[in-house]
Formats: sequence, C-alpha cells, structure tokens
Amino acid sequence: MGNYRNFKLTTYFVAQGTANVTRDELQKQIDWFGKHMRLDKVYLEPFRDSAFASEEQVKMCKEVFEANGIEVAGGITTCIPTPEGDKPKQRLFNTFCYNDDKMLETLKKASALNGKYFDSFIIDDFYFTNCTCEKCRAAKDEYNKAHGITDGSWEEYRTHLMYEVSEKYMIAPAKAENPNVKITIKYPNWMESYQETGYDPLSQRDIFEYIYTGTETRDPRHQDQHLPRYLSYSLMTYMENMAPGRNGGGWFDNFDCQIMEYYLEQAYLTAFSKPKELMMFCFQSLYDSMFAASLGFQLDKLDDLLDGLGNTIGIPCYIPDKSQGEDNLHDFLGMNGFPIVTTPFFPENADTILLTASSAYDKDIVSKLERFVANGGKAIVTNGFVLETLDKGLKTLTSVRFRGRRVSTKDFVMEKHNRWTSVTGPEEISFPLMEFRNNSTWGALCKGLKNEESYTLLSRDTYGDGQMMMMVVPDEYATIRNFPVEVLNRLRKEFELNGITCEGPANISLFAYDNDTFVLYNYVTSWANNSAVTVRIKNAKKLIPLNANRWMPKEFLPLYTEDEYSVFRLSAAVGLYAGYRIER
Repeated sequence: MGNYRNFKLTTYFVAQGTANVTRDELQKQIDWFGKHMRLDKVYLEPFRDSAFASEEQVKMCKEVFEANGIEVAGGITTCIPTPEGDKPKQRLFNTFCYNDDKMLETLKKASALNGKYFDSFIIDDFYFTNCTCEKCRAAKDEYNKAHGITDGSWEEYRTHLMYEVSEKYMIAPAKAENPNVKITIKYPNWMESYQETGYDPLSQRDIFEYIYTGTETRDPRHQDQHLPRYLSYSLMTYMENMAPGRNGGGWFDNFDCQIMEYYLEQAYLTAFSKPKELMMFCFQSLYDSMFAASLGFQLDKLDDLLDGLGNTIGIPCYIPDKSQGEDNLHDFLGMNGFPIVTTPFFPENADTILLTASSAYDKDIVSKLERFVANGGKAIVTNGFVLETLDKGLKTLTSVRFRGRRVSTKDFVMEKHNRWTSVTGPEEISFPLMEFRNNSTWGALCKGLKNEESYTLLSRDTYGDGQMMMMVVPDEYATIRNFPVEVLNRLRKEFELNGITCEGPANISLFAYDNDTFVLYNYVTSWANNSAVTVRIKNAKKLIPLNANRWMPKEFLPLYTEDEYSVFRLSAAVGLYAGYRIER
C-alpha cells in the first residue's frame, strides 16, 4: 500500500503555496512532517481563487516532493475572483459562474495545466454553482421551460449544467494534454444539498474515473453545516456503494476544531470505513501544528487496528441520489449505537433495512418496500418516511396515521417478556404522536407516557413473510441521546447485525465488519464519561481485543448467556477506540 499497510497517507498542497514556496522552504516543511508521520502522496494544486502557479513553480514543487519519495498528483479548486473590469456577481466562496466565458476559459487553462504535468488530479469540493446572475437566471428559465419544470427550482438545471461543464471544460482540456490522465471529483460533506448546487454523483460517476469523499465534520456547535460526526464514516460507505472500488479516500481538515479530538475523530471514523487514502487537508494549515503531530501519533495505532478488520457491514439506510428529508438522521442514530451504513441503491438483498424521509424520494419506494417485506425482509421505517408515503400506497402495510399532534415527555415504558418496564429520562423529549389501529398494528413495543396515556415510539406490522417496524424519532434528532438507556437499548435491539447488539449509554458508536470483528468508540463531549457497554453476541465463546494495551485482558469471556446470546461487559473510554474479534 505504501508507508502504512492499510491506507495511503496523503495531503493537499494549495495553489498559494505552489505559487510562492521556495525550494528550501518546501524541503524544510517536508522534513518537519517526516518527524511526525510518513507521507505517501501529495495533491499539488496549481490553481485556486486568485493564485495561478507558474509552470516553473509546479515543476519545482513536484521535483522536491518526488525527491523525498512522495507520489505527486494534481489538484484544482474552482474558485475565482471577478475578472478585471467586470461587474461583480454574488457568489458564495467565489465559486464559478459557469455562464461566464472568461471564467470558463480560466477553468480550461487550469485543467489543461493539470493534464500537462500530472497523470491524475483531484477537483476540490467547490466544484458547484450558486450563481444567480442574469445569464444564469435566463439559462435556468429556458431549461426549465424546455423540460416542463414549472416551480422555478434550480436543481435539474444546475446538475445538467455541471455535467456539461465537466465534459467540455474540465475533462476535455486535461485529456487533450494527456489522454491517460485520471480525474477524481471530490464530493462535499453536505450530501442532502448536492443537487441544489449541481452535484450529481450518480451521473458524474460515469464521466470521472474516480470519486472522493469529504469527511469533515469539525465542531458541530460552531459551524453551520449541522453534521453529526458519524458522517465521517457513513458518507464513506455511501460513496463506496455509489461507485464500488472507485472511492479514492476520505478528506478531512482541522478547521473549526477547537477541541483536538474533533479533528482526530474525523480521521478515526474515516479510517474505520477502510479507505484507500486518508487525506489531510491541507499541508499549509497542518505544518508546524499540534494537529499533525497528534494525528501522527495515532496513525500506526490505526494501522494496527485495521489489520484485523474485514469489510464494513451495517444496517443499510437507503438514500436515493438527489434526495433530502430527515437530514443526517442516520448519523444521529449511528452516534448512539445503531450500526448503520448508507447506500444510494435500494438494498433488496439485505435482511434488515432502514428507510427515512429521504428514501421516499424514490417514486417506486412503496412497491419496493412491499415486495421486500412480503418476501420476508424486515424494514425499519421512520415516522418521516410514513408521513411522506401514507398517500402513496403505504396504507397497504400499516394502520399508522398522523393527525398533526405532538407530545413531550420524559417518561417511557417498554414491553419485555410480557412485562412492562418503566423509566424516566433527564428531560422531556418532543416527538410526533403517531396513531394506529389496535390489533392491526402493534404499538406497545416502546412508548412514551404522558398523564394517563401512552404514545408509540416503536410499532410492528406484519405483512406476508416479513415485518415493517416504525420507529418514531424526536423532533430534534440530537435529543436521541437523551432517551433513557433502556429506551435506546430497546430500539437498538431492532438493529441487530451479524448477531451483535450493544447496550449502554448514548454517544457510543458500534462499527461492524464481515470477519466477525467490531469497534466501539465513545465520542468526546463536555459531558462524556468513561462507560461500561454491554454487547450481546449470538453464539459467541469469547472476545479477543485487536488493539489491546497493557491494562486490557488478552481475552473477554461472557458474563452470562441468555438463550443463544453471550453477554459481554466492555469498557468504552472517552476518545479511545477499541476493536474486538469474536470467537464463536
């Protein structure tokens, strides 16, 4: 693979550096990185915003990196200032107006330069458009009229525009210089918003050789993207399913990471997805920083852990291309012990699937769901999915209805072995009141209590040879972590994977693999504690730690067995990952 057994360690060198660094400065910086980590590859960028490196500078930087045994690829970031003498256009981050001839000529020049000097290059994730200038508005209106789009939306026009721009102004100029050049398009971390600005992985995967995944989650409280940290893992699984074998790696950065572990967690979760490359953005912001030194300390430890892990597995959550709805709900669940992977294609061969409001974007979703359940599958659907599909045929599968009411409570009850267990949480949680018809749908599996009434959080409908579970989620997804442990345990039970479920506090993730291994990770927060986690595993004899330290036993035996399940008690220390191999 390279300097590490399980991934290539890569970084990105921005155009401002390429344009201005001297040979001696660059060597000094490379030497500093070498004290903390072993770089395999660098993406060297000639163009970004107002920086356009000379060919002499590009050649010099490439020579220095290669002389240090570091593979070199190219890069491009499609940001540009207003051309001199032109009227400024309102554009977030100086992204291109793709109806501006001067900007398009600059794009051709930058792409051709990459093709001339590199056998491969990557497009940073500013390759989108939000321009609403007169030309863009007129082009959108003309496109919408020709295609019968009457709501004034930008989605179809912009995805069409970016496909055409890619072929004519990005791919063609590069391949004219180097017919064998391989081009990678990097997708941002904001998946639910792709189509609004022109990204369309499902079609773009056909014209680019490779894709890449943005796994930056940063500090969730102090940035405006609303990204739960589990995204650093789940989006990687989504892109791997989008273009199997062609997802080049995961790209994270150190911006808005006031807490060091917020940076490191991006790397951990990206690594747990088994990427080809770990991309550190960027060389300039990491040079002479604690971020690089801290990550360097962890890289060999991650490599050792990955030696023992197979391919990622999880309960597949179906998120069709261009969809949105219950944004990032799967990530909030993933951060709380629900082992979820994501896919743009309906997972018809899975045993259990998760459907959210995003899944309802598929116009054939109800018929696909009906066949899946009738043939013996288990579908877990959210209340958001139910609301989107009740008038599209879902009434065939359930008696659940929504009349617009909501309830807030901190008291809950669960059904277990024909008994009721009542618990109280730390604060009230608000969620939709989903009605159902008694003895058609069974809604007593887990309920919220309020005064002298109860309201379902988990219901079951049987259909054909299978079943459809409805899971009601809080109005504020982050408050999933505020459910009492007993409620979380009951909901997690429906997400059993490879015979494994975890029980215990919120804020701990379970990552599973196809070779009977799994990883536990306890996220760093101001309120996190080192915690005990109970893991139930079907037909397990013992657990072998994959990254044991001198304080950890060499093996874990079950505390007890219950039916076919062995019950293990493990510890989850804040900010530390732990992997285990199951011996059955």
